[in-house]
Amino acid sequence: MDATPALKFCGLTRPDDARHAAYLGAAYVGCIFAGGPRLVSADAARVIAATARDVVGAELPVRAVGVMGEVNARAAANLAHAAGLDVVQLHADPDAGDVTALRQHWSGEVWAVVRVRGADLPAHTGALFDVADAVVLDARVDGGMLGGNGVALPWAALADALAPLRGRTPLVLAGGLRPENVGAAVAALAPDVVDVSSGVERAPGVKDHTRMAAFAAAARPLVAPGRANP
Repeated sequence: MDATPALKFCGLTRPDDARHAAYLGAAYVGCIFAGGPRLVSADAARVIAATARDVVGAELPVRAVGVMGEVNARAAANLAHAAGLDVVQLHADPDAGDVTALRQHWSGEVWAVVRVRGADLPAHTGALFDVADAVVLDARVDGGMLGGNGVALPWAALADALAPLRGRTPLVLAGGLRPENVGAAVAALAPDVVDVSSGVERAPGVKDHTRMAAFAAAARPLVAPGRANP
């Protein structure tokens, strides 16, 4: 597994933050359609994605991810098309059937979120590794929050639980990541993608560009930004 994971900055609400994410070498920018303080419209998400994709000197096109909660497959696909997404991230405890249903209406990638409490993986996790284009590991917290809660996971313990499943599909690590801990998380789990939202914010949905740069440097210490400064 690559020791330098791809970067995903999620919960974006401002084009300027998307531009900075692209400058820092992000492979993915994420917008939230599942409620909460980072909720954006399809039109706003389309502008955010276009801004990231237009950064001069991008090595690869930045891909747009839409985080969706409890929504039926057809509605999810319609929203994804309207927002100009590349990836739909199903965040409301999806199972393999939900992924399969979405594929009937959507030709882009489907990521499935597995929310865990401690190091116990849900019974359906293996099936998601078989059908999804990536599996996102996030923390399960009380209160109904789907993400952006700042709760970190027990990475070393999860590495053992995930070992039999690794290699089937990429692992995206979320859950309480921030500049101060992402290096330890990468060392423990070697994820394919690291996904940060609240850990680089100065307010919900408002990214701190200094913290974004610190996160990128800590997650990928051997990789310097290779794009023109916006």
